[in-house]
Amino acid sequence: MNRLGRVLSLGVITPCVLVVSVICGGCRAQEAAVSPGPDKPVIPTHRPVPAPPQASGNRLWVALDDHLGRGTKRDQSAPTLTLRSAGASPLVLRDGNASGVSQPLATAPNLSISWRLEPLAEPVKVSRLVAGPYASFETADRVAQRWRQQGVQALVAHPGEWEVWAPETASVLEGVATRPWRNTITSVVRPVLEGIDGDLKTLAGPLLLEAPDGLSWKGGVMQGPFRLQPDAYGSWTLLEQVPLERYLEGVVPHEIGAGSPEAALQAQAVLARTWALANSHRFGIDGYHLCSDTQCQVYSDPRDAGSAVRQAIKATTGQVLQWNGKPISAVYHASNGGVMASAPEAWAMAPAAYLQAQADGDQGWLDAVVLPLNDADAVSRLVQAGRGAYGAGHPLFRWTRTYTASQLERALASQSPGVVQDVAVVKRGPSGRVLTLRIEGDGPGSPVDLRLDAIRRTLRRLPSTLFTLETSGEGVWRFNGGGFGHGAGLSQAGAIDLASRGWSVQRILQHYYPGATLAPLAP
Repeated sequence: MNRLGRVLSLGVITPCVLVVSVICGGCRAQEAAVSPGPDKPVIPTHRPVPAPPQASGNRLWVALDDHLGRGTKRDQSAPTLTLRSAGASPLVLRDGNASGVSQPLATAPNLSISWRLEPLAEPVKVSRLVAGPYASFETADRVAQRWRQQGVQALVAHPGEWEVWAPETASVLEGVATRPWRNTITSVVRPVLEGIDGDLKTLAGPLLLEAPDGLSWKGGVMQGPFRLQPDAYGSWTLLEQVPLERYLEGVVPHEIGAGSPEAALQAQAVLARTWALANSHRFGIDGYHLCSDTQCQVYSDPRDAGSAVRQAIKATTGQVLQWNGKPISAVYHASNGGVMASAPEAWAMAPAAYLQAQADGDQGWLDAVVLPLNDADAVSRLVQAGRGAYGAGHPLFRWTRTYTASQLERALASQSPGVVQDVAVVKRGPSGRVLTLRIEGDGPGSPVDLRLDAIRRTLRRLPSTLFTLETSGEGVWRFNGGGFGHGAGLSQAGAIDLASRGWSVQRILQHYYPGATLAPLAP
């Protein structure tokens, strides 16, 4: 059966149907965890969306755009979704609920979809405990795992920032702030097809979109097929169904650069493949696998993959990095500043044997950089040096950023620190990265402790958390640092450097993920 046929065979719940008995498998597990008793109805945590099929080499569901229709009011539509064919052949829009190939709902070179808020026949109650927001999926997932270990079906959601949703009857986790959230859903956002002659047709969705010549999208062309479906928040997502190897063509050149040396391109191809499969549960609550921005891997027009990128993908076809027979969490970043981070230095996650803190350079650099770098003087010596470090040519290998008190106050406005009076590093990890940054002021929210990935998520001009801190006049702080990104796993700048020195893809991967095995993907 082709990809489109498999999608049609799945069946879909429309956004207005919120009946517990047809909630997806993950939500059924939630019902079991809640155990409300035979006379107490189950209150779902969210609007149900069918779970995506298991990710494989045959298909990934990747979001090209999400939260569509959000903000629609009774008398006002959210921004219109405009879909354009990339060639002479028209687009074909079909009903995704059909059991077979349905008659087209529309056939045209361009389609315009607006949004309409419609009342439900019967209001539906939803309730949950919410933890978060969190700066990353990794941190949110760690909290969700703690709940799951108690038998609670906790789900990671992304209504805007990363959150964790659990049934309202779940026990509160120690050290995790939660808030109850209850709502009665009385209306639903539906897509409205705008006809050439101005007529409007409200559709239930999900919708399937065929683009024989491709879909013109953000300056590129995506091949599809495509799917427009509701999410768990009452909005909609435009998805592309992409074979894994074609997905890599849209990732590798945008992540590491198409002009990188062969072994570096091959390493990036292996990592992008491994990461996609290991992280295909990221948007399970919304019924798809991955996004296409920096919250996942940057995915864009696969045509941008030149011959070198395609050859690197082909040379590593089906190969992934594994630990105990499973794809690893193959995180990577632009530059580590000369020292690799361990996993717990980047996110609130369990240690990983293949993600360890260690100096990244030649023997002279290894002799000079002795871990742990747990004090400011040691980190200061590191960021003032660089000779012998791998990837030292990256433009953000060393950097300086300045924040004023007023800039910090704006960044922390929601936490009410008041007038900022001091900024200090409270704790560092073995690679010297800041684990806790404390900002003190005269407001009710002071002090504000930023931890791990929340540091860069809040102070967005900081390229990394590998920095020292000094005052630079009254109410001014200078951050002197190195590297760009979280620092765990492969440094793309380092991989490019090592590949130019003649290292093989196997040697590069073993260097950045010691102990992981490069092996074919299990059938």
